[in-house]
Amino acid sequence: MNAMLVGADRLGNIPKLLSDWDISITQHVTGRHASDQRKSHGLPRNTDLLILFTDFLGHNVMRHFRNLAQAEGIPFIACRRSATCLAHSLECCFNKNTDPSACQKCRKCPFTP
Repeated sequence: MNAMLVGADRLGNIPKLLSDWDISITQHVTGRHASDQRKSHGLPRNTDLLILFTDFLGHNVMRHFRNLAQAEGIPFIACRRSATCLAHSLECCFNKNTDPSACQKCRKCPFTP
């Protein structure tokens, strides 16, 4: 699976966590520049998942990329830039063994089975 990451200047150990889930990073955009929210083109062609790090993004940038993902039918995860938070989001969204009722966020998630 290929993921585009938006937000955060440094990723720390997040690439390792994603590789453990067989997810490769196709593109990483920090989202700091105003031009990031004005790009009219879509997400990279081979993107299967969009990951938004909410504690490093402005509302407009996050809305722009979220709308791009929704328009192309690509699932997205919005979480803090923390390996623990990302791991929890991946488990809730992609692990069939996780009980969605155990997570308050998962009850409202459109990707919950």
